[in-house]
This record gives sequence, structure tokens and C-alpha cells, in this order.
Amino acid sequence: MKIGIKKFKKFLEKLSLSIAQHAFLACLFLFLLSLIFGGFLFYKYSILAQKVEPEALDRFVLLKEGAYQEVLGVWQEHERISQEADFKEYPNPFLESVPFPEVD
Repeated sequence: MKIGIKKFKKFLEKLSLSIAQHAFLACLFLFLLSLIFGGFLFYKYSILAQKVEPEALDRFVLLKEGAYQEVLGVWQEHERISQEADFKEYPNPFLESVPFPEVD
């Protein structure tokens, strides 16, 4: 087992040295690899998605009324708090100068 790990470690050292010596080719290879991968993702999620029509749902989606009302209540509470914050006036700390206590 140790022989395999030592060989693998030596291989990684040689690989990193080779990549460092041929940095331009390594960057070019990684750039081309990213272009190919990006092209594949674009083809899969853009071009194929336009060709395939989505399936119609045969069943209806049912919502739990209690959970819906709870979420709606939380949203309304957040809306109320944000509207109150819009009209609240805060004092400007830079207009009034507060005298500092004298230290003896």
C-alpha cells in the first residue's frame, strides 16, 4: 500500500513540475476544457430545453391551508414592520453637540 502511495506522490510531483514548466499550454488546455464544458451546458439547458416540450401535469397541486395562512401572516407582519420603519424619524447625532464630561 505504501508503495502505491509513494508512486502516486512521485507522479503528482512530476505532474506539477511539468505543468509549471509548460504553464501557457496548461492554461490553454484549461481554457479549451472550460469552453467545451460551457458549450455542453449551454446545449443541454438551452437548446435541448427549447426542443423538448414540458409534460402536462395530470394531478393538481394541493396546498395545506393552515401552512399557507401561517406563511401569509409572517409576510404581512414583515410588511407591517418595514412600513413602520419607513415613517419613523431618527434623531441626527451630528446636529446636536453633546458636552463631554470633564476629567480631572
